[in-house]
Amino acid sequence: MSGVADFLAQLDLAPAEAAEPFHLKVGPVGLTVLCPGPLRAELIAYFDDALSDTPGETRVHLLPGQALAAEPAWSDWARETGKSGRKDAVQDLADGRLIRKIRSGVTFLQAPSVAVAFGSLEQNVSTVINFINTQVLNICQRDGWQLCHAAAVTGDGRTLAISGLSGGGKSTSILRLMDLDGTAFVSNDRVLVKAGRPAQCLGIPKQPRINPGTILGNPRLHGMLSPARRAELEAMSAAALWDLEDKHDLIVREVYGAGRVCFEAPLTDFWVLNWARDAAEPTRVAQVDLPSRPDLLGAIMKSPGPFYQHPDGHFEPNGASPEPAPYLAALEGVRVFEVSGRVDFDALAEEGGRLFDG
Repeated sequence: MSGVADFLAQLDLAPAEAAEPFHLKVGPVGLTVLCPGPLRAELIAYFDDALSDTPGETRVHLLPGQALAAEPAWSDWARETGKSGRKDAVQDLADGRLIRKIRSGVTFLQAPSVAVAFGSLEQNVSTVINFINTQVLNICQRDGWQLCHAAAVTGDGRTLAISGLSGGGKSTSILRLMDLDGTAFVSNDRVLVKAGRPAQCLGIPKQPRINPGTILGNPRLHGMLSPARRAELEAMSAAALWDLEDKHDLIVREVYGAGRVCFEAPLTDFWVLNWARDAAEPTRVAQVDLPSRPDLLGAIMKSPGPFYQHPDGHFEPNGASPEPAPYLAALEGVRVFEVSGRVDFDALAEEGGRLFDG
């Protein structure tokens, strides 16, 4: 079986090595990113809140425009429950793994000491950002952190994480809570949790990617749309607007001001959105016993995905599911609530206001 060195030999690291590196610091993790050309400036602007003067132990090489000499024998990566279509493909190596994004063709070489992305990187900046953040997730998961499919906000001694099914309103809820004075953004879609007294929460430097419905529902965000586009969207039905996928990057510092990002904080509360647009009952936020609610825990847990290599060296198997026990241990002492009834972001914002007011 071929190894990482065989594929590194097919790539030219020199352009990345010649570029001035930039460094990121997220909680306990330090990264150094080596990237040539205009992509470097775009990434530095995006990661502004995580920039550091200290080189990181993990180095990420970005090689725009490069490709392997021959196409590997790819195997499709199984999607999570509820997801359809082909997204990722992998080829396992003796000491690493190749991963391909099927739609864009961007390819990655991943091992504990190797993180290389190559292909059409400048045309797929969001994919590159995700790859850099994946290194933070990998390092923390090997150190005992649990990966949650959640957004989070912190302030006044409390940190609230929110999970739910994809498209269930995590981002909209978190941004409504960012309208409260004294709150800070932790993470939009990935939260790491580690057991402790109190439990610890860590976000990643991934700006919120939001759909038009979120923008229209929050006057603070209206400037993200042109007047003509706003008029088009306002003419749509509520159901059509909810289902519309048209992602926009919200840069937190540009909308909410400087100092409104905090990647790490003690975790005190967790809400799981289990509401419905067509429900007749009013929105209700009720505390639950998480061990007796595997349905809610399922909305919290997140598979590490094809990039993750376990501490013993083996990569995450294709089709594997997260184990509940480590999550329950990590969330011990955290107050967990179920949000049920009809979707009502105003009601949820009021409940959040009471939470952060103590």
